[in-house]
Amino acid sequence: MKINPLIDELITLLGIENIIYGKDLDQKYHHVWKMDEPLKALALVMPKSTKQVSQIMKICFKNNQEVIIHGGLTNLVGGTESKRHQLVISLEKMNKIEEIDQKSRTVTVQSGVILENLINSVSDKNLLLPLNFGAKGSAHIGGAISTNAGGLRVLKYGMVRQMILGLEVVLPDGKVISSLKKIIKDNSGYDLKQLFIGSEGTLGIVTKAVLKLIEAPSTRHSAILGTNNYENVINLLKTLEKGLGGILSAFELMWGNTYRTMIEKSTSLISPINQDYDYYVFVETLGSNKEKDYSLLHNLIEKALEDNIILDGSLAETDKELNNLWQIREDVSILDSNANYAQHFDISIPIPLIGNLVDSITKNLKKLSFVQNIYTWGHVADGNIHFIVGKENNSIDIIKKVNEIVYEPLKENNGSISAEHGIGLDKKNYLIKSRSKSEIELMKQIKHLFDPKKILNPGRII
Repeated sequence: MKINPLIDELITLLGIENIIYGKDLDQKYHHVWKMDEPLKALALVMPKSTKQVSQIMKICFKNNQEVIIHGGLTNLVGGTESKRHQLVISLEKMNKIEEIDQKSRTVTVQSGVILENLINSVSDKNLLLPLNFGAKGSAHIGGAISTNAGGLRVLKYGMVRQMILGLEVVLPDGKVISSLKKIIKDNSGYDLKQLFIGSEGTLGIVTKAVLKLIEAPSTRHSAILGTNNYENVINLLKTLEKGLGGILSAFELMWGNTYRTMIEKSTSLISPINQDYDYYVFVETLGSNKEKDYSLLHNLIEKALEDNIILDGSLAETDKELNNLWQIREDVSILDSNANYAQHFDISIPIPLIGNLVDSITKNLKKLSFVQNIYTWGHVADGNIHFIVGKENNSIDIIKKVNEIVYEPLKENNGSISAEHGIGLDKKNYLIKSRSKSEIELMKQIKHLFDPKKILNPGRII
């Protein structure tokens, strides 16, 4: 029986077991926090190889069929939302780790590999993929590449962009661009892979990647520190960077009310220090000398206490304490579940301005009668701050008013509306606050060059 000519063609190509359509789509969803919302789509297909992705896109290009790409569904800017007439390509079955090369310290993977699985697999070979963020148990490496993800260790290791050596990408017309090199230096013309990193699947579909690894550190130490003054947060960062000799790998900040909510609303988290401070700093070092590294961090904390840079601190002594400490920082779902109609923000602010700007934004948000909760935290060492704003409803007018308060001061302060989550559907009307008109026009020209029919992740970014 003919259902839809395009679906029939895809069934022939992939097999009925690799396509979901009709009422069966009710079992699928577009985000891991919205599993109760059935997926809206023409169909969902699950290719197993770059060749199949290429064949799918050739069919879609021929039929002017719009396509939305799904990875781990942890995107926070509407990037995985779809409409009834759009085809969804899920990369969940492209989940092979093809090679871990210990000599070149690289790993070659398909884009559907879950980040935590990849981290664990290379760890078994005494190697480290420094990429680390709260959604690592669900996020796919392909999605992390498409959004140029950051996470907890950007201070030391940079964004995903700094970890990519090679990519394989399928273009909107089905053409495959493959450059899976393992070399660090390649100055032969335009670095084309950079166009696809951070472009949110609007220029091509990343199907494979070669990532750079490092030798696994033999020691990891962590501490949580409390203070009531943002200037002292900056002083602490300078003190630790100078005193730790390059082993400081993370420096995270959480505002007091956010920290207290994490502890109070969790059934398992334990606060290592007093809960009355305005700011909580989470510190991690990765090194090679256990006793020396521990002593170094311990002495710097003691000095910071003596100099009144911090008011309290706790250095994790066991793996259990260390894991508890970082779960406080990473388990953002606790905040999301405590904020009705949660609105998420991911902005960049110059480090010296963070304290005053966050205070100003928070003050203005509190003036809105419909705002119920404001939670703030971030990767302060790279200027990346996150907000979750809970509201009484999700009307377009309320969403717009909250957006305007958070985004308004960014342009004049040389900030960005997106530090690591991307633009997606939700932020594109505010892109002008981060980019000039000429930059946006050039982005449109690049999009048209790669995707003249506008079928690949349409409406995202621009």
